[in-house]
Amino acid sequence: MTTGVRRRMGVEERRQQLIGIALELFSRRSPDEVSIDEIASAAGISRPLVYHYFPGKLSLYEAALKRASDDLAARFAEPRQGPLGARLLRVMHRFFDFVDEYGPGFSALVRGGPAVGSSAASALIASVRQAAYDQILSHLEVADPPPRLELVVRSWISLAESTALIWLDGRRIPRAELERQLVHDLAALTAVSAAYDEEMGALLRRMFRDEPADGPFGDLAGRLTSLAARSPGPAD
Repeated sequence: MTTGVRRRMGVEERRQQLIGIALELFSRRSPDEVSIDEIASAAGISRPLVYHYFPGKLSLYEAALKRASDDLAARFAEPRQGPLGARLLRVMHRFFDFVDEYGPGFSALVRGGPAVGSSAASALIASVRQAAYDQILSHLEVADPPPRLELVVRSWISLAESTALIWLDGRRIPRAELERQLVHDLAALTAVSAAYDEEMGALLRRMFRDEPADGPFGDLAGRLTSLAARSPGPAD
């Protein structure tokens, strides 16, 4: 009969294991509510051994949030192939996959808190926002964005974050509807800006130029046309 022998992990392997366990716990509760004792127990090691790999509770949280932020930033990457609306819809689907899987951790990353409200954590979410911004500009094929476009894209990223946080509080609106609505929101913000600026108007026309009728942007145009048709006239 053979007996099981626990394999000794290398330093980096153990560190990655602890980070993974922390992320798993963060997916169920806020990092502020997760103790080092819980992480140690889940890893099958002692509390002092956790501190051998991470000098303090905050350093482990920051390492876990770094992995999560890298994952989230990567979800905005999308090949520049096919209609823009469909590409953005796939990005939003992956974004909500992350939010769905790591709800409390996502909330802590975006909002901060006593355990994660460090300058390092703030830098992590700033890096995610910048990655999202760069990716959206890439899809819009704009290398040097004018001020109005920067305002639109950064406002839209903040809107996506706020929408996800509100959705997590009860999930009262179907997720698929919000994914599509956020794609529509980017087009709507661009359209409002285009009403004030011809450069944004040219961008809006380019965004819609090759969009199929059954795509997200075509869907938005159809909905708005139908809504306008039902609106009462001046005499009504």
